[in-house]
Amino acid sequence: MARPRVLSGIQPTADSFHLGNYLGAVRQWVALQETHDVFYFVADLHAITVQTEPAVLRRRTRVAAAQLLAAGLDPERSTVFVQSHVREHSELAWILICLTGMGEAARMTQFKDKSAKFGENAASVGLFTYPILQAADVLIYQADQVPVGADQKQHLELTRDLAQRFNHRFGDTFTLPEPYILKEVEKITDLQEPTAKMSKSSSSPAGIIDVLEQPGPLRKKVMRAVTDTGSEVLFDEDNKPGIANLLRIQSALTATPIPELVARYEGQGYGTFKKDVAEAVLDTFTPIRERTEKLLSDEKELDRILAIGAERATAVARQTMAEVRDRIGFLPTQ
Repeated sequence: MARPRVLSGIQPTADSFHLGNYLGAVRQWVALQETHDVFYFVADLHAITVQTEPAVLRRRTRVAAAQLLAAGLDPERSTVFVQSHVREHSELAWILICLTGMGEAARMTQFKDKSAKFGENAASVGLFTYPILQAADVLIYQADQVPVGADQKQHLELTRDLAQRFNHRFGDTFTLPEPYILKEVEKITDLQEPTAKMSKSSSSPAGIIDVLEQPGPLRKKVMRAVTDTGSEVLFDEDNKPGIANLLRIQSALTATPIPELVARYEGQGYGTFKKDVAEAVLDTFTPIRERTEKLLSDEKELDRILAIGAERATAVARQTMAEVRDRIGFLPTQ
């Protein structure tokens, strides 16, 4: 029996993934390669919906790919590639754009949020249409399932709507993807603002735990995390949001239930607790950082791995697009 196919991507918009990226997506992607036929890509086409510098984009694309591999994605079992290396993504996106109503696209809440942030005049048409490119990303591989969090459910609904519309108008062509609900990950918040989500776009550098952080600065960040004036290690979201956040982090990285951690630190104070949280983070991220650095030290080999992934992805995408072109009425190439 064929494994169900899963498709997901991550944008190269920072110099490192952060803890939330790792727990909410990457760690779970690694687990999925055991049970699914998985396609994972670095979404560089999505990254240019906002202003980027070419050299920075190129560097961050390699860094993102290296982190995925370093975190445990096996190119023998996972198809790992760069989005722009498979040109069929863009071709199918244009076709789907032509099937999408203006009002339908305008209802996408992420565009509203991001255009409000950048200003209406600064928001590009690419930003407006990127949920349709997301739909193309999924449909081009006939994905059965798409890992989604709460903020992506609306985009998957659009993907299904467009697939159904194409199938109804031109004949049965696309698989209708189902959501693969990722394991609920406790909300990880900013170390300096423990009531706000940890985020590259809104957190200060001191509030973010980066996967590629060097041990010294990383340990300092955890030790300087905002707590409260007390000394008891208790899980209390309202009165001790900083301690609650550190407990969530340690629990997620060590697979230890929070009540067990609270019992462990009874009467010990914050110092010992924070040191152990820092060690849990370092134990998880140091091997990933070291493997990432090794991969980045040999760009030719990293690019070779990505080229193999792109070749494998292209073979699937071309097959889908040959059928799409024929059904929509494009003349065949000679």
